[in-house]
Amino acid sequence: MSFTESAQDLRDELVQLRHSLHTTPELGLQLPLTQEKVLAALDGLPLEITTGTALSSVTAVLRGGGKGPAVLLRGDMDALPVTERNDLSFISRHEGRMHACGHDLHTAMLVGAAKLLSARRAELAGDVVFMFQPGEEGHEGARHMIEEGVLDAAGERVVAAYGMHVVSSMLPPSLFATRPGPVMAAADVFEVTVKGRGGHGSSPHRALDPIQAGCEMVGALQTMVTRTFDAFDPVVVTVGSFHGGTADNVIPDEARFEATVRTFSKENRALVKRRLVEVVEGIAAAHGLGVEASFGMGYPVTVNDAGEAGFVANTVGELFGPGRFLVTPNPVMGSEDFSYVLENVPGAFLFLGACPPDRDPATAPYNHSPEARFDDGVLPDGAALYAALAAGRLGRG
Repeated sequence: MSFTESAQDLRDELVQLRHSLHTTPELGLQLPLTQEKVLAALDGLPLEITTGTALSSVTAVLRGGGKGPAVLLRGDMDALPVTERNDLSFISRHEGRMHACGHDLHTAMLVGAAKLLSARRAELAGDVVFMFQPGEEGHEGARHMIEEGVLDAAGERVVAAYGMHVVSSMLPPSLFATRPGPVMAAADVFEVTVKGRGGHGSSPHRALDPIQAGCEMVGALQTMVTRTFDAFDPVVVTVGSFHGGTADNVIPDEARFEATVRTFSKENRALVKRRLVEVVEGIAAAHGLGVEASFGMGYPVTVNDAGEAGFVANTVGELFGPGRFLVTPNPVMGSEDFSYVLENVPGAFLFLGACPPDRDPATAPYNHSPEARFDDGVLPDGAALYAALAAGRLGRG
């Protein structure tokens, strides 16, 4: 039987696991219930299993029949601090937590891949590392797992790594998509505190108004981006938080704002960091105010190896036939901590359309929405592709 046929035989099992995970979402690096369910799902398979120290990760190594290299497959397991608004029979039972990004599907698909590959263990030309990762949503779980040795879990550094992400809209159902080169952005945080001198709202000339200067900074940052950076190597700066003052007639001493900064190249990431600080310091000086600015480095750019991205496209075609793969023309402004893996080994990160058939991908709520919904029907295909990527890459040596 092919991977796709064998995966269909696992459909009910994978759906049941996904629903169980969805009802009990957990946040951050510590996911004890999720870890327990993953370990139970893997029980009985010929895997060498270890769990994390700094986080509740699961690393499973499958030893193939051949003496070739090792490859890595990754599935993230954590949820988001979102209150679910759906009428599903398996809705989240944890108030304020939801698998709004589809990580429950990723986990179930990776379990499916472990079962598919275990059944063909003797045919594998090398080893497979299954990376069940907590803390993708802003907690750098991948970095922690790398520090704890996941890339060398088979005894030597893996030669390639693959990760997959479902989307609840944008892509047609069951369509796989990726691209060579940058596929997701670096995400950093710019924090600014403007320091003035408080006073009465009726006499602004007797104070140093940090709100007015802060507002000027917000606008100037947008102008700086459009006049500094090439539109074909895009930079996005979005101020998502601005706080200052307590009353309409009181000029405060301070105003604070925070921005997310998205880039696709190391050069622009370094340049925007410098230019952001220069802009706010210049405006503060022009108004006689002080300013404190800090730039927090977040997830790096997720960069696909060109050869591995092509291998993904070919594998999708071999498994599912024509029409199931799209080369995305542009990278995505979202960020991913699988970027840490791809900084260390070549590989590819791809997307899978999981919009339910009763919704329009063009208008359906996107990932992270409290109304996001994902189609269980993609679980066998995701598991089959994971398995085929590992087996095919090992076959290349």
